[in-house]
Amino acid sequence: MPHIHVKMLKGRTEEQKKAAAEKLANALIETIGCQKAHISVSIEEFTPEEWQEQYQKEVMQNQNLILQPDYDPKDVLKK
Repeated sequence: MPHIHVKMLKGRTEEQKKAAAEKLANALIETIGCQKAHISVSIEEFTPEEWQEQYQKEVMQNQNLILQPDYDPKDVLKK
């Protein structure tokens, strides 16, 4: 333990996802002093349309949210 679950838009390569997972794991090691063997990372991908509902549930209604985003989720529909 800890486990990190990342939700992101579809379109990143496997190499990008692996690199992100490694950097997140290293940040935890550096910041909270855990062992790499105890860290797991999963990535779940969404289309911009799917993210609209997820944003409401995972961001707006999440009482455990530590870092608040500063964007309108509808902006991802325009790309």
